[in-house]
Amino acid sequence: MTTFDDRENAFEAKFAHDEEMIFKAEARANKKLGLWAAEKMGKTGDEADAYAREVIKSDFEEAGHEDVVRKVTGDLSTVSADEVRAKRAELLAIAKAELVTEV
Repeated sequence: MTTFDDRENAFEAKFAHDEEMIFKAEARANKKLGLWAAEKMGKTGDEADAYAREVIKSDFEEAGHEDVVRKVTGDLSTVSADEVRAKRAELLAIAKAELVTEV
């Protein structure tokens, strides 16, 4: 292999790693958002965990996170979409920080 091939492989590996970390951070933030919403709905324990899994699954409906925002906003009549977006952004930062410290 040439040096160029080595560099290309390294860039591809870094890209794959970065994408995996983004996916993990998004999923973790969605779980945290689901648990936050479940708490607001009075759910605890297994019921809260099941709701958090529903929120995670809702993210696969379309690209972006608006599907998650719609799900949580629809289930919580007391919060606005902007509040859910802000909470999700806050939780995404926490999730990213957790992933960095785990590595």
